[in-house]
Amino acid sequence: MSILLVLIKRNIKLFFKDKGMFFTSLITPAILLVLYATFLGNVYRDSFTSNLPDTVKLSEGITEGLVSGQLISSILAVSCITVAFCSNFLMVQDKANGTIKDLKISPVKSATLSMSYYIATLVSTLIICFVATGVCLLYAAIVEWYMSLADVFLLFFDILLLVFLGTALSSIINFFLSTQGQISAVSAIISAGYGFICGAYMPISSFSEGLQKIVSFLPGTYGTSLIRNHAMRGVFAEMQNQGIPAQVVESMKNSLDCNLYFFENPVDISTMYAILIATIVVLIGIYILLNAFAKDKS
Repeated sequence: MSILLVLIKRNIKLFFKDKGMFFTSLITPAILLVLYATFLGNVYRDSFTSNLPDTVKLSEGITEGLVSGQLISSILAVSCITVAFCSNFLMVQDKANGTIKDLKISPVKSATLSMSYYIATLVSTLIICFVATGVCLLYAAIVEWYMSLADVFLLFFDILLLVFLGTALSSIINFFLSTQGQISAVSAIISAGYGFICGAYMPISSFSEGLQKIVSFLPGTYGTSLIRNHAMRGVFAEMQNQGIPAQVVESMKNSLDCNLYFFENPVDISTMYAILIATIVVLIGIYILLNAFAKDKS
C-alpha cells in the first residue's frame, strides 16, 4: 500500500509540475469561456426568446438563469472527459521516455503500477473539475442564482461520475499509446470532437434524427443531460412559478436535452444514472483485463 501511495503522489506531482499537460487540460474550458464571452451568450439568449410563443415573455432574470445554466453545464460536461485524458497522458509519457521500463524492473507489481496511474488521474481530474465547478457556481451566483442546495450536491455527484467515466475511458485508450505524436493526435480529437457528440456544444435535439439515435447509445450523452438537469432545474421551476405554461417549459427541456429519448422512449434521471454507473464498471473491468492480459503476455 505504501508503494501505491508513493506512486500516486509521484504521478499527481508530475502532472501539476508539467506545464504542457496541465495547461493542455485547461484548453477546453478556456475555449468555451472565450466562445461565451464573444458570441455564445447572445446566441443562447436569442434561441431562448425567438422560439417562444408571442404570448410568452421571459424576464431578464429567467433568461440569464437559462444562459448560465447552459453555459456551466456545457463547460463541466466536456471538461470532466478532456481533463481526464490530459492528466492520464503521464502514463503514455512514461512509455515514451522509457521511465516505465525503470518502474517495471523495480519491485513494483504491475497491478500496483496500473492502479497508481488510474487513481492519480482520478484525483488530479477531480481537483481541476471541482475547482472549475466552483468557478461556474460563482458565475451563476453573480448572474442569476436559482439552484437549491440539493441541486449543487447532485451537480458535484454528476461531476464525480463523469470524472470516473473519463478516467476509465482514457485509461483504456492511453493503454495502447506510446509516443508523443499519438498523445497530440488523441488530445486534438478528444478536445474537438467530444463536446459535439455529447451534446455540450450543440443540443442533441438539433441533430438529425439518425444522429440522435446514434448518440443515444453513448454514455456521455446522459452525463451531459444529468448536469443540465441539475444546473437548470431551479430556473425551470421558477418559470412555472411565474405562470409560464408547462408545455412551454417541457418544450425548452426537450430543446436543451434535459429530456432525453432513446428511440422516442423517454429516459428518466434514475436510468441515466444506471447507464453511467454501469458503463464505468464495465470500462474499469476492461482496463483491469487489459493489464492482466499484458502481464500474462510478458
